[in-house]
Order: sequence, then C-alpha cells, then structure tokens
Amino acid sequence: MKNETKSLNFLEHIIEEDIANGLPVEKLKFRFPPEPNGYLHIGHTKAIGISFGLGLRYNAPVNLRFDDTNPAKEEQEYVDAIKRDIKWLGYSWAEELYSSDYFQQLYDWAVQMIKEGKAYVDSQSSEAMAEQKGTPTQSGVNSPFRDRSVDENLELFLGMKNGEYPEGSHVLRAKIDMSHPNMLMRDPIMYRIVNKAHHRTGNDWCIYPMYDWTHGESDYIEQISHSLCSLEFKPHRELYDWFKEIVYDYQKEELPLQPKQREFARLNLSYTIMSKRKLLKLVQDGYVSGWDDPRMPTISGLRRRGYTPEAIREFVNRVGVAKRDNVIDVSLLEFCIREDLNQRAPRVMAVVDPIKLIIDNYPNDKEEWLEAENNPEDESAGSRKVPFSKILYIEKEDFMESANSKYFRLTLGKEVRLKNAYIIKGESVDKDENGNITVIHCSYDPDSLSGSGTEASLRKVKGTLHWVSSQHALEAEVREYDRLFMDEAPDSHPEKDFLEFLNPESLVIKQAYVEPSLISAEVGHRYQFQRLGYFCVDLDSSIEKLIFNKTVGLRDTWAKLQPKQEQVKKQPKKPQPVQQRPPIEIIKQIGKKFTNYPEEKQLKLKSEILELAKGVNYSDLEPLFNTSAKKVGTRAAVVLALGVVLQNGMKLTSEGIDFLQQCAQDSSKILSTEASDILKGQGLS
Repeated sequence: MKNETKSLNFLEHIIEEDIANGLPVEKLKFRFPPEPNGYLHIGHTKAIGISFGLGLRYNAPVNLRFDDTNPAKEEQEYVDAIKRDIKWLGYSWAEELYSSDYFQQLYDWAVQMIKEGKAYVDSQSSEAMAEQKGTPTQSGVNSPFRDRSVDENLELFLGMKNGEYPEGSHVLRAKIDMSHPNMLMRDPIMYRIVNKAHHRTGNDWCIYPMYDWTHGESDYIEQISHSLCSLEFKPHRELYDWFKEIVYDYQKEELPLQPKQREFARLNLSYTIMSKRKLLKLVQDGYVSGWDDPRMPTISGLRRRGYTPEAIREFVNRVGVAKRDNVIDVSLLEFCIREDLNQRAPRVMAVVDPIKLIIDNYPNDKEEWLEAENNPEDESAGSRKVPFSKILYIEKEDFMESANSKYFRLTLGKEVRLKNAYIIKGESVDKDENGNITVIHCSYDPDSLSGSGTEASLRKVKGTLHWVSSQHALEAEVREYDRLFMDEAPDSHPEKDFLEFLNPESLVIKQAYVEPSLISAEVGHRYQFQRLGYFCVDLDSSIEKLIFNKTVGLRDTWAKLQPKQEQVKKQPKKPQPVQQRPPIEIIKQIGKKFTNYPEEKQLKLKSEILELAKGVNYSDLEPLFNTSAKKVGTRAAVVLALGVVLQNGMKLTSEGIDFLQQCAQDSSKILSTEASDILKGQGLS
C-alpha cells in the first residue's frame, strides 16, 4: 500500500498511519449508519462511497446499521428504500444491524453510569435546561437535580423505562461539566421518554437513547475501527470519545477495539435541497409526487429519472474527499450521466413538439424500412429498421417559413437531410385561420438515400433533422423535467422560505410521437432521443400508454454563454467540481472596510459575518490572528467569526487567547467589546 501513498485521500492516510502504528489490517471495519427517517439523497452517496469504497480497498467488512432511535419519525418504508438504494448503487454490506439491537445493552451501561455518579435524572422542562446551558462565552448552571442520590436516580430511571411518567417529565443526563467550553459537553441528554411504538421493537420501550449516546456505543459494540462522518459532527467528537472511554472500561475484555471518529466534508449540490425535513415537506404538501419524483435529489428519484449507478459513482469519485465543505455545481452530476448514457443508450427517433410534413413527390402507397445505427459509440449495438413514408412528423422548431443564411434547419427553398433517409427541400405551407402553420410541404430527391453511395447521397447539406413516420408512429407521453429550484442555494436565505424558489417549469408534459421500435420499451430502459436528449421509460408506462422521463439534455442549457470569440477558440471542457467562494474569504473582504461604515451598516454586516461563520473552521481563523493592528475591521470580523466557531465547540489555542487579549485592549469599541465578551465566556478575563 505504501507505493500508492500519492493517490491517497486524507482518510486513507489516517488508516495507513494507524496500520503502520500497529493496527492489524484484519481489524479494519467500517459502517454506513443512516437514520431511517427519509429516503437517501445524492448527498448520502458520498458517505456511502467513502465507507464502502474503503471496504473494497482494504477488503474489510462494512456494516449497514440503521440508527433507529426516534420512533416518531422512523418507518419501515425508509428502511426498505435505503437497502434498495444501496444495492442499486452496487454495494453489499457485511451485516444488517440496528441501534435498536443494542437498546438493552445501552440501558445497562446507563444504569452503571448512574451507579458511578456519571449520570442523573433531570426533571426540569426543556426550556429551563436550555436556559441553564449558558452560551459559548458564558458558563452553564448546574441543574437543581444534578446531585440527586444514586438510589433516587435509579428509581426514577427505572420508572421512566417502565412507562410510569409522561413525555417531557424526566430525562437522563450525563454528568460532565456545565462550564465546559464545548457546549455539547455540558451534561448532554442521554435518554428521553417517548410514548410511541418503534418500527422494530414495538412498545417494548418507553425511553429511547439520544443519538450522541447511541451512535458511538453502537460503533464500539460492532468494533468499528474508523467511524467516518460529515464535518458537522466534528464538535461531537469530544463527547463521542468521552462516552466511548466510559463503556470501554466496562467491557474492554470482550470489546478491545476503540473506534476512531474522523470527519469529511459533506456533499452539497447547487440548485438542490439536502435537508430531509424540507424534502419531506415537498412530499407531504404535494409539491412533488413522492420521494421518487424524478425532480427529487433522492437516489430513488434519480433512478426513476434515468440516472445510472455508474454515473453517480463516477460523480462521487470526481468530487473526491475533502476536509472543507464546498458546493458542487449540479452540472457536474449532469455531465456524468450525459457521458455515461452517451456510451450505452440506444439512439431512437422521437418528436416531442410535432408538426406534419408531407413529401409531395413521394408515392402515396410507398413504404420503406431504412437502416438506422443504434449507437455510434458502441460497435456491438448493431442497427435497426425504421419505417419511412410520405407523411412524417418533425419538430416545430426545425422549420421556419423564412430564415437567414445562418439557419440550418428546414425552410422554404432550402435543403436539409432527414436522418438515415433523404434530402428534402421546403416548398410550401398550409395555415389555419389564425395564420398558424399546420402542414409543411416539401419535395425529396429519390437518389439521395443516406448510405446508398450515389452521387446525390454524398451531396453535402448543412442541416439534419430527426423524424417519425406518421402512419407507424407510437403516441407517447414525455415528461420533461428541469431543476426543481431556480436559485443556486434555495435554503440559504434566512429571510425567505425555500419554497419561494421552486421552478414552475420543473415539469412540462408533452404528447409526442416515437418510432415503432419502442413498442417493446420496458420500465427503466434508457434511450437517446436523437437531437433532444436522454430519456427513460417511467414506471407508470405501459403498452397502452408509453411514458418517458427526460433524464438530461444533450448539452447543459443552464450554462452561461461564452463570448463568441471564446466559443471559437476553446474546445468544450469536461466540467469540474465548482466551489462557491469560501466563507472565510467573504468575511475577510467584509472586514477590510467594516469599521468605516456607520453603526447601522455595521450591524447589518455583523449579522452577515455571523451567518458566514457557520461555514468556517478554527483553522481558517488561526492565520488571521497575526493581522496587523491597524487593520481594525479585519480583526473585528475575525473576532465575530471566532465567537461562532467557539460556540460550535472548538477550543481556544494560546495564539487565539493572545489575539483576543490584544483586541480587548484596542481603542475600537466594537473590537474590544466583542473580544472581552469572548474572554469572559472562556473564563479568561
């Protein structure tokens, strides 16, 4: 493995280092731990790819474990959908497990913690506990029930388990430190009362463990070597380790391996919502037809739309594994499916916005079956026969009654080629009483049949149109899907509802005509409708009514047009992951003139900095601690961001303390006040 070091991502480097330090390769074990409270979406594919990819790389087992600790939101439907999606992506798990498998063990460990004075029953309201928690700059306050006797705690906890108390009356909390700088360590809740049936355990339990208590201990029970999760869990790592070390003391003989939690950047996609809660709202309120609506970013929705597992896996591979959150342009995902289907999808002809075309000099009773290539990218795909006759359908947009010299489709007096067929010339049109064209009349050159080798067939014309024979065509419903949201980041506007950005044109249904070979098209089959895009047979389709979903167009119609000279000079490039400007860079830019603005403007910018700081890590801020004292605005912006980062559980380094102490002495009121407040909260004033 050492000779592959250059190609390793940072998670693989961690694993390689652990192996070098004595961890046996056969002890490697990973897991993918979804919560069964919704369908998997495109964001989950990264976590799936990382865990199962590491399993393949190291020939190590990967468990599928459902973290099912909230019966109010979890359903068997979600469990089944998650399993179906992972299998469809091409992955296999070693064991199918559930956190609910460990409810008794978790309860027994909790009882042991109570006996050792490491946990207690709190009988306050959630509001009271929240008030006592403090702030990142202010220590919390001990619960009045924190010093209950062991016997009283055991009696209350048993009563909670036996269903003797209503929801909200008691919780079990770990006894850690209400002054801890990481607010997650301030006596976190371990158990709450939930009087609802669980999808697996039924009514056996009236108390359910919290995620932070359950997750790490489940990893430990399964002897997972590396617990890999997204960056939002980084502040939780300290609590993960605290719980893990306690239970390790209880059972280190039977369970000798302590898991290691490490975090990676989650997958965020432009024009897409990743929140399960918001996706559920789209489903429940009828904005989409269900979790598998082809506009949804769920794996089920992508599958129904026509995406392939190979394309999704290639997308995840291109995105890579990073330590810092970013936003990937959805056009990269679309590029991956476009590239994949270009290789595998058979070509067929379909007309989705038809207009009738009559070849006046073609014999009325003549019918030909012409040769058509199935896929020029695949030599083994062979060919098929398509019928040709006097009356055809073409796309309305492929004809213009009069056009300039740059229009290369059909117009009066000019020639184009019909795909796999003849060269035709526009002659005249029929119109209705409103002046709308209803029929196009043309003539054809009978010697120009494509592939016949005649001189006429070799004649060059600039346009080629697809078509279908009217007497042979099959009627079909075509569902043209577009992006569900019109905004690049629809849930990033605190003052607006994400639903305001729904795209009213995300679904357009058209009645189309397709070539007769598609009579045998089966649900899930994918095709390229020539010159139109890639389409998939929908699960609602039947022999009586063919239905096709548009997967993606032949090119990115959302892309901004380049200047004409650039279009000539540059060849199209494969899209790469597109990152939004990092929040820290925007904070630095705001900081440059921050103190130059009036107070009202400063308050507005302060709110913007505090929001941006949610996407900043402590490591982003450390290099700015040495910012020149004269750059007051930048230092103030850094202090504001630092307050948010510390609120999320990060610890101050000595450099950070020095920086804050200097700022607290500054003549700038906003700088000194903010810095002093943080120091007070850290007990350093």
